[in-house]
Amino acid sequence: MSNLSTTSDDILASARNLIMNGGYNGFSYADIAEVVGIRKASIHHHFPSKVDLVRELVKRYREDGQTSVAALEQSIPDALDILRAYATHWAKCIEDASRPYCVCALLASELPSLPPEVATEVTAFFRFISSWLTSVMDRGSRQGALILASAPEVEAEAFLATVYGAMLSARAYGKPDVFATILQPALSRLTPTVSH
Repeated sequence: MSNLSTTSDDILASARNLIMNGGYNGFSYADIAEVVGIRKASIHHHFPSKVDLVRELVKRYREDGQTSVAALEQSIPDALDILRAYATHWAKCIEDASRPYCVCALLASELPSLPPEVATEVTAFFRFISSWLTSVMDRGSRQGALILASAPEVEAEAFLATVYGAMLSARAYGKPDVFATILQPALSRLTPTVSH
C-alpha cells in the first residue's frame, strides 16, 4: 500500500470517528490534522473540501456495505439467517464499540443541514440497504423462510427502522444489550412457526 493511500485512509478514518462523536458540523480539518498528525494543507491535498471528504467517506462506506452484503448472500442461503447475521453484525459492533453506530445514520439525522452532495450519498446508502433488505424479504417469503405481514418493501423498511432505532436506543441508554432485546421480537415475528 502506498503512503498516499495510507494518509488518505487515515484521514477518512479520523473523519468517521469525529462524525461519530460530534456530527458533520462538529469537526474541522484542524481536528483531523491533530488526530492524524499532518498539516491541514495535506488534508486539502487529498480532499479539497470537507464536502469532498465526507462524500468520499459515505461513498466508501456504501461500497464496503455492498461488499459485505455480497459476501453474506454468498455464504448464507437462508433469508432468516441473513437477517440474523445482519443484526448480529451490528450487535457485535455496538458491544465492542468498534462501530457502535452507523455513520450514515448519524449523518441522516443531520440531513437538512448537510451539503446536497453529502446528503445525496447518505440517501443512496439507505436506498441500497432498503433495496437489499427488500430482496431478502421477497426471496425469504417465496421460499417459506420468512413470514411477512406486509409487502416485502414495507417489511424491509420496518426491519431497517428497527435496526437503526435499536442502535439509537442502545446508544441513548448506554447499554449494548438493548439492541438485541429490541431486535429479537422483530426477528421472531418474521420466523415461520415450526411444530415439533
